[in-house]
Amino acid sequence: MRKNRPVTARTHAARIGSQTLDLPVVDVGGGVAIALLITVDQGLHFLQTAGRELGEASRDAQPEIVVTAATLGIPVAIEVTRALGIDDFVVLHKSPKIHLADAVSAGLTSITSRGEQRLMLDRARVDAVRGRRVLFVDDILSTGGSAGAALDILAEVGAEVTGAAFLAVEGAEGLDALTARGVPVYSLGELPLLEAD
Repeated sequence: MRKNRPVTARTHAARIGSQTLDLPVVDVGGGVAIALLITVDQGLHFLQTAGRELGEASRDAQPEIVVTAATLGIPVAIEVTRALGIDDFVVLHKSPKIHLADAVSAGLTSITSRGEQRLMLDRARVDAVRGRRVLFVDDILSTGGSAGAALDILAEVGAEVTGAAFLAVEGAEGLDALTARGVPVYSLGELPLLEAD
């Protein structure tokens, strides 16, 4: 089981498109540490700039709609959707809210969360993605757990995923998994998997 806990006061200077962030280094267990990017802590200027740049980088996917995973992907998806001139996006939820009792769902594990989770698509939003070109957008691609679950859900409801876009790719595992599925991956940077102190 992975736990989030500070390793030391270490930081990592991460390049995300045209911007540089000093990210805290956090131990995730098993001797591994990551540079932790929490999108909701970065401010509007960072998100607007990153969203514009990620939208431009992923324009070749020619999406008709953007889909993201709650929660840290939401601010990125809003800005990418805006940058692409699209008026709608869909959120795949992780919290079992009352309107998700009959959701289309898939299980996932994440490097930054404990235990297994579920990603859920509200059945009321299925028609927003069915038969449409979808760009999946999230904050970080690490193990590919969230992205893989999202792609499974989208395939089940008949969406055509034409690309997946991330602020950064962390390690090769998730990138390899999406590439093996034939999904083009777009990102603004890379984050290293570090050795915990």
